[in-house]
Amino acid sequence: MAVHAHPDDESSKGAATTARYVAEGVDVLVATCTGGERGDLLNPSYPPVEGGIEAMREIRRAEMASAARALGVRQRWLGFVDSGLPEGDPLPPLPEGCFAMTPLEEAAAPLVQLIREFRPHVVTTYDPSGGYPHPDHIMCHRVSVEAFETAGDPERYRGLGEPWQPLKLYFNHGFSMVRMRAMHEALVAADRESPFGEWIESRQAREIPERSVTTRIACADWFPARDDALRAHATQIDPDGFFFAIPRAIEAETWPFEDFELAVSHVPTTLPEDDLFAGIRPEGS
Repeated sequence: MAVHAHPDDESSKGAATTARYVAEGVDVLVATCTGGERGDLLNPSYPPVEGGIEAMREIRRAEMASAARALGVRQRWLGFVDSGLPEGDPLPPLPEGCFAMTPLEEAAAPLVQLIREFRPHVVTTYDPSGGYPHPDHIMCHRVSVEAFETAGDPERYRGLGEPWQPLKLYFNHGFSMVRMRAMHEALVAADRESPFGEWIESRQAREIPERSVTTRIACADWFPARDDALRAHATQIDPDGFFFAIPRAIEAETWPFEDFELAVSHVPTTLPEDDLFAGIRPEGS
C-alpha cells in the first residue's frame, strides 16, 4: 500500500517501483488522502479551470483514474479536503475542515480501516518532513505512522475491521540529495542543462539533513509507465517541464533506481535492501 497526500504524488514518488511490483504480480493499492482540489494549475498549456475547488476535484479524480491505469494499481480515496499550500509572511491560516486541520485519530481512521480491509504487508509514505513542507504531506506522514502502529491493535479503532499489522513501513526518497547530485553531474558531463543545480544549492543553504537510504529498487524498465502516469495529471504536470527535463537514457544509466528508507520492520532483514519485501518473501522466491 502506497499512501499519498494528493493525486499526482503516486506518480512522482515511487511510481516505477509500484509498476514493477504490479508486473511481478503484487497487488498494489494507492491510498490518496485528499482530492487535490486546492492544487494550483501547474501546466501552463492547460486551459483555466472554472468552477472552483469542486470543478478541480472532478478533474483530478479523472486524472487519478488514468494514472492508476498507467501504473496498473488499485486506488482508494480517504475522503479529505486538500489544505492548499499557504504562502506569505506571516502564513495565512489553513482552511477550516481541511486535511491538515483534522484531529489525528479522525484523519487516521479511514486509513486504519483500509489497512484492515486490504491487509498489506508493506506500507510506503513520506518521512516526517513530508518530503517538502506542504501541510498535507506532513499530515500524510503522521496519519500513515498512526495507522501502521495501530491497525493491528484490537483495542484501537474498534469497529473498523479485523486487526491487521503490516510488516514493514518505508519512507519515499524520490528527491534525495545523492540522486540529485548524480543526475546533475551526469547532465553537466553530457553538456545538457540540469534542473537540479538550484535545488542542490537551496537545500545546502538551508542545511536540510539528508535522510538515510536503506533500500534501492531497480525499476528503469518501468520509467515509461511512470511517465505515462505523470502525463495523466495534466493539471499538475507540464509535459515540457521539470519531470521530463532529463533524457531517459541518461536517467536509466545514471540512476535506474527508486530510493526508500526502511522506518519500521517487524521481520528480520539485512541492509541495504533491493526489495521492499525482503524478509517477507519465502526464501528463493
